[in-house]
Amino acid sequence: MNAIVLAILVMVCLSLARVSVVFALITASLVGGLYAGMPLGEILDAFNDGLGNGATIALSYAVLGAFAVALSRSGVTEMLSSRAIRGLSLDEDSGNRRLVTLTLLGALLAAAVSSQNLIPVHIAFIPVLVPPLLKLMNHLDLDRRVAACVITFGITAPYMLLPVGFGSIFLNDILLANLNESGAALGLEVTRQMVPMAMVIPIGGMALGLAVAVLFSYRKPRHYEDRDLAHGDETPAEAARHLAPWQLGILAVALGGTVAIQLLTGSMVIGGLFGFALLSVSGVFHWHEQDGIFTEGMRMMALVGFIMISAAGFAGVMQASGEVEGLVASSAAMIGDNRGLAALVMLLVGLFITMGIGSSFSTIPIIASLYVPLALGFGFSPMATVALVGTAAALGDAGSPASDSTLGPTAGLNADGQHDHIWDSVVPTFLHYNIPLIAFGWVAAMIL
Repeated sequence: MNAIVLAILVMVCLSLARVSVVFALITASLVGGLYAGMPLGEILDAFNDGLGNGATIALSYAVLGAFAVALSRSGVTEMLSSRAIRGLSLDEDSGNRRLVTLTLLGALLAAAVSSQNLIPVHIAFIPVLVPPLLKLMNHLDLDRRVAACVITFGITAPYMLLPVGFGSIFLNDILLANLNESGAALGLEVTRQMVPMAMVIPIGGMALGLAVAVLFSYRKPRHYEDRDLAHGDETPAEAARHLAPWQLGILAVALGGTVAIQLLTGSMVIGGLFGFALLSVSGVFHWHEQDGIFTEGMRMMALVGFIMISAAGFAGVMQASGEVEGLVASSAAMIGDNRGLAALVMLLVGLFITMGIGSSFSTIPIIASLYVPLALGFGFSPMATVALVGTAAALGDAGSPASDSTLGPTAGLNADGQHDHIWDSVVPTFLHYNIPLIAFGWVAAMIL
């Protein structure tokens, strides 16, 4: 068995057994590295070298978590949720409950799509936007698994299909550039127009999975408790009673300024700090509480941050093992001359590679250099080659425990401790997106 396959299986099995994902990632790194023949010291060096790649995003989540808790502590989220619940009569047996649920899911989808293309803040919006909506979701009896599926679709499908914002980086700067670089000596020439066209069918599979999740899989009510996200001298409900109009204006400026500063500086940390600082001086909570609120917010996001850091170390070990090339080579030897089997095996191998690394952006340079010669050798067209490489990379984002596309939804939906990362984010998105991606990616490779 290939070391990467073994490591991924160890990570997945431990995670499904409800072992801490951080512990699972560290254990899988050791198992995979030792099985690949790496000395223990070399494994630890590779793991430590990789840790830095996840530190920035982990710190960003911690700061945004502090900002989210500060918003909750101000009472504005309690006020808005209570007004929505009363105005929509959600505590009664209202006939419009399903319509409100679909409208809320549509708003989450629109926000997620906008975060990739229109206002490219990526996952930074989740810890700020989603926690205030949890009470509303509770009174709708909304299954948070469907919310996780909606958000994950919105932060993955757009950049894999639309060449705007992060989509321009993924499709043009990374996927297109690496395909042409890897295929230059073999006569492969891919144009900008070909890339999104080749991804239409695989993304259609994701759209089908989203429809199944919303309309069938998680339609039944699921009950959650109403829990305060912040604790201090006052409850959020008490704080909401004496919010002045000018303080509401400050809150709006803090929200807008957080997004604007992140876009201007390219730093989620600076944006989150600006928002938190503005709330601190606005008087929406007592000055002596700010240290406790900041600490509480960082604690709320600590698990997600440590998973991201550990995942970066795990990816470092897997790349240092040199087993990626061996996995592709052994798979090619098993295929023979069967093009259909070749497409399926390439997608499955891509699933294992990208689930470990957890980022399609980081995976494409590795996959393209190995898959382009293999795909052309089996006679796949340039469009089919694009679909194979693009889909193989997308599989890691759609349902990996280590991907920010699943960690992001968990960060928002688990703000009150009622949403499990593996069983409520990873498993639902894997079932509804990775399986259709493999099926529709295979179809695209065969007909394009």
